[in-house]
Amino acid sequence: MHDTRAAGAGGDLSWFRREFHQCLPRRADALFELCDAVLCGDGPARSIAELSLVGEHRRGHGSGYAALARGQIDIQRLRTALSSVPMPRAADGRLVLAVDITSWLRPEAHTSPQRILCHTYGRGKDTHIMVPGWPYSVIVALETGRSSWTAPLDVVRLAPGADAADVTAAQVRDVVDRLITAGHWRPGDPDILLVADAGYDGPRLAHVLADLPVVVLVRMRSDRVLRRPAPPYVPGITQGRPRRHG
Repeated sequence: MHDTRAAGAGGDLSWFRREFHQCLPRRADALFELCDAVLCGDGPARSIAELSLVGEHRRGHGSGYAALARGQIDIQRLRTALSSVPMPRAADGRLVLAVDITSWLRPEAHTSPQRILCHTYGRGKDTHIMVPGWPYSVIVALETGRSSWTAPLDVVRLAPGADAADVTAAQVRDVVDRLITAGHWRPGDPDILLVADAGYDGPRLAHVLADLPVVVLVRMRSDRVLRRPAPPYVPGITQGRPRRHG
């Protein structure tokens, strides 16, 4: 939990665990213990049967498969719960959100629906190739300092043909509304800083989110060129180099 109060962090975590259990209307206990096994395992989860061997998973491996097949998660309530816990902040007390797209590559899953060709970097002798997979737009809250800890707030899978800018704008709007409802931002507080990579259209995001207390900061591409409008032509005054023939 991102909280400087060591005494209250345990209570916040206990509240979130209870709230997360309430977000599971079907197969709640089996899904809850499956999540505990994923978090407490020594390495990456390769199969449900391996997760059933973790000490925090007190059920048989069949319950894990049944929970994934017939369980259910209240996504909207889970998003509200994630926005209600203490948020990490910058040194000046400002909320800083980062948005990026990460891909879950699924090249062998030929029967998985809605796969998209995802751009990958440095695969196979430093070549950039397209691999089928599922791209996800993720929003997290950042903290000050050299730390890799982030607070995940929302994730949305991009469907085929979806506009990443429109999906990101709607996603940021929902996250900011939940943060305001939870009391993390009040009138008079510094504007929320939204940080994005060079793949995003910063001016478009700033225009769409102009009604929200959000400041957009997007890294510019190295080949981006900004030009002012050309001045009007004045006869008799040489402006720049003469035109080349043709």
